[in-house]
Amino acid sequence: MSRIAQAFDSGQWSAFASASSKAAIVILALPLAACGAGGFSLEKADVDRSIVTSSAPAKVTSSDADSASDQTTIGNAVSSADIEELRGQAVPWANADTGSRGSITELAELQDSGQTCRRFTASRESFDGVALFKGQLCIAAAGGWHMQDFKAL
Repeated sequence: MSRIAQAFDSGQWSAFASASSKAAIVILALPLAACGAGGFSLEKADVDRSIVTSSAPAKVTSSDADSASDQTTIGNAVSSADIEELRGQAVPWANADTGSRGSITELAELQDSGQTCRRFTASRESFDGVALFKGQLCIAAAGGWHMQDFKAL
């Protein structure tokens, strides 16, 4: 039998395997020890300025502008509603410009100092929450509708 075959046959293989596994562990541990020898410190860390990112510009809208746009949309829905046909049903409204929506309830037409007006309650659901408003829309001298009162409850 050759010497190599005798080594594997005589149980010396376990000593060889044990030594090779120890060497493998040392070889794997050396890079880790090298990284840790210098230490890592946040004070030494620097910002990587080579990375460039970008973002889409945010849509800048004023909440006052959104409220005014929603108020106009609500006014248009109130002025165009057929009160007799509705018979107390809610009138839905939506503003595509602001993403707001809601419904108009308690819509009633009355005469105020000889002027035709419509009183209403409107809900507004938007990205900033839900709100309830009371308002009054009246026909102006020129024949168009004009918002007399619009306030949050």
